[in-house]
Amino acid sequence: MPKGGRPAPLRSTPADPPVTHASLALSAALREVSAEIDRRFDLLLPVPSDPREDLYRAMRHAAIGGGKRLRPLLVFATARLFGVDHDPMGRVATAIECIHVYSLVHDDLPAMDDDDLRRGKPTVHKAYGEAAAILAGDCLHALAFEILAHEETHPDPFVRAELIGELARASGAGGMAGGQMMDLVAEHKSFDLPTVTRLQAMKTGALIACAVEAGAILGRLAPEGRTGLRGYAHDLGLAFQIADDILDATGDEEKAGKRLRKDGAAGKETFLTLLGLDRAREQARMLVDQAVEHLRGYGAEADLLRDIARFVLERDR
Repeated sequence: MPKGGRPAPLRSTPADPPVTHASLALSAALREVSAEIDRRFDLLLPVPSDPREDLYRAMRHAAIGGGKRLRPLLVFATARLFGVDHDPMGRVATAIECIHVYSLVHDDLPAMDDDDLRRGKPTVHKAYGEAAAILAGDCLHALAFEILAHEETHPDPFVRAELIGELARASGAGGMAGGQMMDLVAEHKSFDLPTVTRLQAMKTGALIACAVEAGAILGRLAPEGRTGLRGYAHDLGLAFQIADDILDATGDEEKAGKRLRKDGAAGKETFLTLLGLDRAREQARMLVDQAVEHLRGYGAEADLLRDIARFVLERDR
């Protein structure tokens, strides 16, 4: 995206019939948003000429390049339903991606999943050491709220406060971090389907839902008017995780850019182990259909959100 000004809207072609590959408009939007987020991280994280140098390099290693940038795209796609200006969208999208990236850095640590590869490159603790990785994650977490608290994100302090509160809830014990703790417990304890659903709604779904909610907050949509968008985000988050479970069991590690087959090796119950491959795929398709149906109150301006939902079933990383 160009610096300054407002870019051309992210549009998608109508997608009422089923699709077998991501639309060209969605592919372009993903590339566009990825470049935008990389540019913003590059500006936010200049490497200083002092003893913090490796800390900043570790943050840049984690944040710049690679990744689906799904959460930022959801912020853009939702906020543009309501004519929000470009820079506030970009700032909020970057803040949410800060939380996502920090969670990946910590998730990869030896105390968690102990992964060596992320987004096709060495994990942060492999490249810079565990201490730097922990601090890089901490700093990305702090940066998210620093961005949201700044008046450039929105002139209305009440909007900024709502954004901060929403992201805090999504990333804390009632959201992503709590879901991660449940995931660690799952290595030693069998979970039934409702518990796995709750785990994933927290670990994965909460931040996805926050991205959609944040777009609505920027658009000053009243909470009572967000029901459809919240339903969309809930179903999208669960469909995303079912697709992730399928990918972990059947995907190609080279394409995924990370180690697969981890859940099976750890003995965790997942949607796939509880439902079986065919039923899991059927459930993911049903959730995507439901997510799209939640957008029935919107017209062509929500086609990108519809394409994002369908893309969840097709991704290979």
